[in-house]
Parts: sequence; C-alpha cells; structure tokens
Amino acid sequence: MGKKETKAQRAKRVQTILELLDKEYGTDYRCYLNHETPWQLLIAVIMSAQCTDARVNIVTADLFKKYDSIEKFAKANLEELEMDIRPTGFYHTKAKNIIECCKRLLYEFNGEVPSEMEDLTSLAGVGRKTANVIRGNIYNQPSIVVDTHVKRISRKLGLAKSEDPEKIEYELMEVLPKDHWILWNIHIITLGRTICTARSPKCGECFLRDYCPAGEGNTGK
Repeated sequence: MGKKETKAQRAKRVQTILELLDKEYGTDYRCYLNHETPWQLLIAVIMSAQCTDARVNIVTADLFKKYDSIEKFAKANLEELEMDIRPTGFYHTKAKNIIECCKRLLYEFNGEVPSEMEDLTSLAGVGRKTANVIRGNIYNQPSIVVDTHVKRISRKLGLAKSEDPEKIEYELMEVLPKDHWILWNIHIITLGRTICTARSPKCGECFLRDYCPAGEGNTGK
C-alpha cells in the first residue's frame, strides 16, 4: 500500500474492513456503560472523561441508588457528590457539571434528555462525543463517537488524518456508511482493548492487518 490509494480502492478496503469487523464482533449495538435510563447514561458518559468505563460502572452501581432521579442530582450537595464520584478523577469539575446539567434538564427540557446535537451540547459537561453517545445509544440516530480508540485506530487504518476529534468525526462520515457509524465505535473499542492496543499492538494477530497501512507485515491487498 505504498502508492496513493484511489477513492475506489479505499471504498473497497473500507467495505472489507467493515465486513471483517462484523464477522469478528457481530452487529449488535451495545454500550459499555451500565445504565437503565437516558439520564443515567448521560451522567455516566460525563463521568467517563479520562476514566475507564469499568471504573465508572463500579461508581455508578452505588451512585444511581443514592441519586435515583434527576431531581436528586440537581439538588445534590456539591462536596458530597464530589466524594461520591472521586474515583473517576477530575471529580470537582465533573460533580459541578453533573449538577448543572441536571438542573438544565429539569428546567429547560422538562426532565427529558434531548436528542438534538445543539440541545445536548448546551448542557454542562457535554461535548460532541457525549452527545453522539446519547444520540446513538438512546435515540438510534447515526452518530460517530470519537474516543481515544477510534481516534488512534482510524488514523492507523488511514481513514482519518486529523488530530482533532470533531474533524475525525467528519472524516469518518465521508468514508463509513451510515449503518456502521454507531458500530464503528463499538467495534473499534473492542479491537483497541484486545488487539490494537496503544502500547503494544498485536499486529500479527490482527484480522485487519492486510488492510491496515500501519500494520506490521502488511501484504498490500
């Protein structure tokens, strides 16, 4: 894959990559953050910044019992909530954002988590990544979530060039079919946690190695 790839060649390669991902990981939508309601997922995603999903799930197991409604989060004592979510890191900012976010949900959106990007990003602590998680997982709207795995592996696969998550989101929209926008994040997270890890990628074990410009032993198919 030394020479420049044509648009048709890239489209064919992307299709093959998607087929291999579907075969390996299936096509079921799944969310790695435990939740029962849209507002629980929203709070969990806010807490997941710079924190693993596994740790967030440990914290929310007790948190969502203590604060079992948007109202309770909106009325929470800031210092107490900070201690409740401290294991997730950056707890001062996260606690403040959660309280402000829930207040706005109550007073501006009648206690409902909105579905539109503009409304979601108007909430404290909610950027495009968080908004896309909600849009994809709650409202089944085609959305591309660009987390650290998606950013790193999409660039390695040659499907994105930018370092900026929002720009990568738009780059991926250009090359991925809409029916795989949500799945891309699900599949790539799994790949990034198991095979294409940041520190020591197992290129020899990767089922995408023949279609990855950065892969060791690429055969140039």
